[in-house]
Amino acid sequence: MAFWLASKREGQASDWLMRFDPRFWTVNFPRPMVATVVSTAPDGLRVEASFLRKADLGGLIWDSVDALDHPLLAYRTDRDYAHTSLRFRWRSGGLIPLDAINGPTLTIEGRDEAGAPHTWYVRLWNYAEGTSENAVVTLDFSALDGGYALPADADRVWPGAIERMFISFAPPGYDGASPDPLPAETEGWFEMSEIATDGARAMLEIGDVILPANGLAMATGYDDQGVQTPARLIRAVRQLGYRGSVVHYVGMSHYFRLTANGGQYLAGQFSDALNGPTRSWHRAFFAECLAAGLSPMASLSYELLDQHCPEDWKQRDLDGNPALTGWEPPSTLLSPANSQAMTWLQAVGAAFAELLAEVGAPVRFQVGEPWWWTFGDGRICLYDDAAKAAFGGSPAAIPDMRAPLSPAQTAMLDQAGAVLAQSTADLVAAVRTAVAPSPVEALALVFTPTLLAPDMPELKRANLPTGWAAPAFDRLQVEDYDWLTAGADAHRRMAHAEVDARLSYPPREQDYLAGFVLRPDQHDQWRRIDAGIDEALTRAPHEVVVWALPQVARDGYVRLPPPPTSGADPMQAFDDVLYPLALGRDATVVPEFSTSVSVTASGFERRNSLWSNARLRFDVGPGVRSEAELGALIAFFRARRGPARGFRLRDPSDFSSSGMVAAPGPLDQPLGTGDGIKAGFPLIKRYGEGEDAQVRRITRPDFATVLVSIDGALQVGNWTLAEHGFVTFDEAPPVGADVRAGFLFDVPVRFAEDSLEVSGAAFAAGEAPSVPVVEIREAS
Repeated sequence: MAFWLASKREGQASDWLMRFDPRFWTVNFPRPMVATVVSTAPDGLRVEASFLRKADLGGLIWDSVDALDHPLLAYRTDRDYAHTSLRFRWRSGGLIPLDAINGPTLTIEGRDEAGAPHTWYVRLWNYAEGTSENAVVTLDFSALDGGYALPADADRVWPGAIERMFISFAPPGYDGASPDPLPAETEGWFEMSEIATDGARAMLEIGDVILPANGLAMATGYDDQGVQTPARLIRAVRQLGYRGSVVHYVGMSHYFRLTANGGQYLAGQFSDALNGPTRSWHRAFFAECLAAGLSPMASLSYELLDQHCPEDWKQRDLDGNPALTGWEPPSTLLSPANSQAMTWLQAVGAAFAELLAEVGAPVRFQVGEPWWWTFGDGRICLYDDAAKAAFGGSPAAIPDMRAPLSPAQTAMLDQAGAVLAQSTADLVAAVRTAVAPSPVEALALVFTPTLLAPDMPELKRANLPTGWAAPAFDRLQVEDYDWLTAGADAHRRMAHAEVDARLSYPPREQDYLAGFVLRPDQHDQWRRIDAGIDEALTRAPHEVVVWALPQVARDGYVRLPPPPTSGADPMQAFDDVLYPLALGRDATVVPEFSTSVSVTASGFERRNSLWSNARLRFDVGPGVRSEAELGALIAFFRARRGPARGFRLRDPSDFSSSGMVAAPGPLDQPLGTGDGIKAGFPLIKRYGEGEDAQVRRITRPDFATVLVSIDGALQVGNWTLAEHGFVTFDEAPPVGADVRAGFLFDVPVRFAEDSLEVSGAAFAAGEAPSVPVVEIREAS
């Protein structure tokens, strides 16, 4: 299906919003502090924060540049705040009040009147009327002064070039120079209500595109998006055309309560697993989903930011090294054998389930990518103390999962799989108990490139345990984005077959998660991802989910809806049938290019070749030799609806991979070099030699004649011929392998005109009709 990467809004629908709309503020804070912002009314918002250190300082941010929304939904950049005013009521608790030193301050970053970078610190108390925790604040940006005491410290704000501004908030006992923890976790809050903007630049244009439903669901993530308001996120999901589920990954770094412990801040020390800001944000997020007609799903993984994870909870390799991911800072994996870690994880799952139930949403819970961590060099993390005890105290050593394994080693992997399966079953049971008697839909997410890595064939014993087989979960979710974006189609096909065979979930009980694109410079991967979505839909899964909203918004991905269908069968653009008549010697074959030639005043030429391949034109009329053949031509023309439908034509002068018309052989045309990953190779034919050769895609080969070789060896039974002339191997050819093929082929063509003019008298006199035919460019 068609998709689009939008870089900016160009004529699409727009609307207007009040500058400082509560939905579009964000928060920022240093780890391990946590803060969230929720829009509470059209003119109100609430910020909640959890402070752990004396130096913790958060900020509520308004940015002049909308760098978070999808390009079709973003508000317009406007750095000019001249003759604009902002007024709001401030209420707070658990924070340094407005009138105190280090009280809430509006920091404005921009440029002064001369264009030099400048930062102003506007003490809100200087512009407040009321008490230190309940006041009305009025800010006129054309008459606004930074400085603590006015007029003595006045530093006039230049409103014409403001980049961003933020309101700071800090706990009682704040000391920005101290590394010490607070005596205990402190939670504070503030509300801005009755927000009103007035003046010359009080309104901003904002994208208001509302795309039709595209049939897909969306994934979101608290780690990346918890700094935004839930209303802003759900606006994007809904208006970009996504419906059904919102698979929400609760993350690995911000949702849990922490306590200071010997210079660290560790999870798992409280009976209440979630911190207050997380609870409030998710309560609002789940409610926003429900109000928009979406179905939220809480996704919880075994992954935890390493710096917040107790040492005993971490999976470890044979040498005692903790399981660390490649993120920066790294995360680690909780051991499924550690009872304390699993009890805490169960409390987390139960808490999110209770929040879903509290807002009236169906309780849907995903166990996200549970596994025993395995490093790329084959080290598997089965050797933390709890795991070793679960495996009998002295488990078999597995230094490298890539090496052949003994029966004792594979038996231990089976044990590890059983422990993992039991831990996920206990987690789901805890979620069900928390909201009983309400029903729970339980799902598991598996990442096939890791669980079914080809160089670690026995890893599935531990990480894809048969204990997950249906009906252990209500539905299975599968993702394979590493292989998808790398073009490892053979691995993907085999993995889907392996998952189906091993766990026995039918397609209607599976979801496919498509994505993701890690970095902005990899945006070309959306082409493969979109094609992967199309492929997944042919398997008729329960749902296809795009992973995830941050990348969709960053890269401007737009999935266009499917075309409308009617009761009648859609007309196909191509009939895979051969032109019924042989072309005689008098038939005309014309290869043509498109070249622009400009002649300078001095007579020199500048030539620009607009086509990389020749396009063929034929006149097949001279091949008609009898009344019977003329009748066959007319019938064939009518069946094709003239030029409406394409067909095959054998070019009598060029139809073989060997020369022009010789018998094909398996070494005729090089298709590419194996890399151990790519399994699909398009058929091509080269004309000429070296870098100057013209490479022609062959999209209509004669299947019965196709011969394929790898490193000179004829291949039989290990490949298929896909649509448009793609040779697809069951397993990717090895690195450096020379892949070649030979074949006969036809040209995809259509009739060039809507009419076919034949004079019976002229034909009887031996005059052949003119029947122009033109080659079709096919997607390849």
